[in-house]
Amino acid sequence: MTQHATMEKHALSRRQVMVGAAGLSFAVALDGPIARAAMLAAERAGRAISPWVSIAPDGTISIMSAATEMGQGSMTSLPLIIAEELDADWSRVRIVPAPPLDTIYGNPGFGGMMYTAGSNAVTSYYRPLRMMGAQVRRVLIDNAAKKLGVPADELTTEPSSVVHAKSGRKLSYGEIAAFAEVPAKAPEIKPEELKKPADFRLIGKDVTRVELPTKVNGTARYSIDVQVPGMLYGAVVRAPVEGSTPEKIDEASAKATAGVIKVVKLPHGVGVIAETPWAAFAARQALARTTTWNKSGQAWGFNSDKGIETFAAAARDPNSKATDWFKLGDARAEMPKAASTFDAEYVCDYAYHAQMEPLNAVASVSPSGDSAEIWCGTQSQTMAQEATANALGIAREKVKLHDTLLGGGFGRRGPRDMDFLIDAVLLSKGAGKPVKMMWTREDDVRNGRFRPLSAHHLRAGFDASGKLIAYQHRLAGDRVTPFIDPVRYAKAGKKDFILMLGADLKGYDVPHQLVEQIYEDTGVRTAPLRGISFTANKFAAEVFLDEIALKQGIDPVKFRLDLLHKTPRAVKVVERVAEMANWGRKREGRGLGFAYLDYSGSQVAGIFEVSVDRASGQIKVHEVWCTIDCGTAVQPDNIAAQTEGSTVYGLGLALTERISIKDGEVEQSNFYDYQVPRMNEIPPMHVEVISTDNHPTGAGQMSTPLVAPGISNAVAQLIGVRLRHSPFTPERVKKALG
Repeated sequence: MTQHATMEKHALSRRQVMVGAAGLSFAVALDGPIARAAMLAAERAGRAISPWVSIAPDGTISIMSAATEMGQGSMTSLPLIIAEELDADWSRVRIVPAPPLDTIYGNPGFGGMMYTAGSNAVTSYYRPLRMMGAQVRRVLIDNAAKKLGVPADELTTEPSSVVHAKSGRKLSYGEIAAFAEVPAKAPEIKPEELKKPADFRLIGKDVTRVELPTKVNGTARYSIDVQVPGMLYGAVVRAPVEGSTPEKIDEASAKATAGVIKVVKLPHGVGVIAETPWAAFAARQALARTTTWNKSGQAWGFNSDKGIETFAAAARDPNSKATDWFKLGDARAEMPKAASTFDAEYVCDYAYHAQMEPLNAVASVSPSGDSAEIWCGTQSQTMAQEATANALGIAREKVKLHDTLLGGGFGRRGPRDMDFLIDAVLLSKGAGKPVKMMWTREDDVRNGRFRPLSAHHLRAGFDASGKLIAYQHRLAGDRVTPFIDPVRYAKAGKKDFILMLGADLKGYDVPHQLVEQIYEDTGVRTAPLRGISFTANKFAAEVFLDEIALKQGIDPVKFRLDLLHKTPRAVKVVERVAEMANWGRKREGRGLGFAYLDYSGSQVAGIFEVSVDRASGQIKVHEVWCTIDCGTAVQPDNIAAQTEGSTVYGLGLALTERISIKDGEVEQSNFYDYQVPRMNEIPPMHVEVISTDNHPTGAGQMSTPLVAPGISNAVAQLIGVRLRHSPFTPERVKKALG
């Protein structure tokens, strides 16, 4: 049974920790316990050999997992990497979520923060965790050598045992842990001493994800399951427009609800504290009807339909102020020299995360307000602690975090200000008791943070032979990074990477490229969303390339392969997916569309088979083929599953999911007017994971950006109509059909 135990204070002495490979640490704790933490299936057992590994006398090996588990499998994959180099018997491994200690468990890809996002966990932790596992293995071998009285280089390991072949003697890891002396300095492991891929026993082999059994039997614990003695329930009426504050509050309307204890005015709204969630929700509704708001929020008066027109006009106007995001060669000089040019425009709407578990958290602030205990599912343990500390004006070490499983993240549970958590913290402070704060689905939609609105003007330049020599992508998009994470924005040199990544033609042999950002700030709440900026930017780029191919009378797959001739891994995924889908075969009444992308080094290609009902404008996706090369496939079956889920997410963004803003407010409220894909709308999917010996790259969201361009390209092949505004709602399809 899964239980997330109370976290205790994590005091590590100077002797216990030294900075190790890639910024991670090697602990040498011999005296006293390393910090206890929540774990799957059992408590952390045995002697702590390092902050990452404990070994019990019975051979049980506890391995810490530093990444948040939100359904992507990192809780299994990261410990498995350690277990590989440790040469652990996987059946004896128990996985423990790591406590919030950045100096030990921080993600190297996020500056040492404990942050799980961007399909970044495996690729960032891979080398450090392999080194960590190898170091612990070396410590075990050195101790076994001393015990057996033999040179260490005569010893080898097999799963969870050290073996001396000459004498036939063997010591289990459990036996060694009982007498082991752990050195003050981590043993030096050279990169070439790590296992060769051909020798892997665990990496590249499929194992069951450790949290899945608990999800099947119902024992998996999310923050909404947390019960704390004396706990009350909270709900918040939040400002409909970011930056606004309550102007008039009718507390009497809320207090008249049975079970309501207190109404708390917040900087961003009004909170209700009640004895039951239903009382809190009812009082919140009463407050929502009577609360008025000032007009201080920037987005008041903004309408997304008009915003699209404004953005598109700015993108196509060469005189609009723009900053260079990406440059290769000299597109500005070469474009005017082109023998011919081609221009096209594309638009993507705001979109909502639609994670299955709405936002919620539990907080218990001490009566004096100088400490806090919080329970929440968050993509960043670091940010959760920091946001709580900042809200209360206390030191971060005064915040105790219990990190639970997440019912979906997709970027929504990773903002620096942790808005949903701070609701709980402020209500608990106001109540003087623990408070569970829950957002309804309506709260989650109306107060969501969305994929930004964006408009794209693309131009291609060709030489006299028709070869693509220059590419220009002007992107007008609602700002994201300055809003969602101003700290990272400043560190990135004030570059809005969450908006702009993927707008270039990485992988393609186009010598002159220019990507420009036209900064727009509507005041609407924005955030990264699964696939991040690639969902919009690759929609524009891949549809644009398809249009060029058809304009030149070249098969779209052949056209891409010609441009990818310098990228052999890309060529392989493209050729293989074309083979899987039998690309050249015509389908009666159906079209095939192709898309490719290099997503942070992962090579991904997809083909989509669609039909269109001309009368209704409804697009139906009948079948999907996808290939992915993300380097070393740590867990191939899990990568395939993530690719399937990523594709389903892309289907919603491509066909139905859109947020519209009117006078600054979100018009949608639930799944009846924000439509996500239903099970009967999911086509058969064929995913092939192409594992290579390259360093592992991301897999959690890589196929999402393929879907919209693939469907648009399929529709164009089928009926000769190009869809350039995502999502492709039936109304938009019918309009395109004329």
